[in-house]
Amino acid sequence: MQYIKEPIYCLSCGGKLSEKPDENSKIRRYCPACGWTYYANPIPASACVVLGNKHELLLIKRKNEPKPGSWALPSGYVEIDETAAECAVSELKEETGLDGEALEFLGYFFQDSSIYKRVVTFGFLMKVTGGFLQPGDDAMDAQYFPIDELPEIPFSSHNKFIEIIKKKFEL
Repeated sequence: MQYIKEPIYCLSCGGKLSEKPDENSKIRRYCPACGWTYYANPIPASACVVLGNKHELLLIKRKNEPKPGSWALPSGYVEIDETAAECAVSELKEETGLDGEALEFLGYFFQDSSIYKRVVTFGFLMKVTGGFLQPGDDAMDAQYFPIDELPEIPFSSHNKFIEIIKKKFEL
């Protein structure tokens, strides 16, 4: 999988982009025709931490990139018209069939991405309010695991959110 490529042409006027240093000497792509500048910002994502009645952790087995076949927290990229908390609620439903609400913001972490170069993931402790546990459209499986018997999770931000929860609940 390759990174999504940075633009070659201006997203404003269609002119060919050039490069120049900004006021901090960082090289940026810009359009000499209209002055538009491209900023390679991280892509926002949200991750859900859901604990079962006996402090089991809900994980999904990923169907799609990045890291298909691996276990992870229910998570996804934030859409342009939603907040990070709304994204967490919608990803929980899409990937697990469960309805929920974001109880607590756990923090955010940056990590490298095989698709977008850099992602910033916002973590939320979630409360399940309904629905039935079943893998959704981009999950091969969804199940609870004992917190001390988790499979390998390849996303550093997810592991950090799990550590926060372990400390918070002394697990």
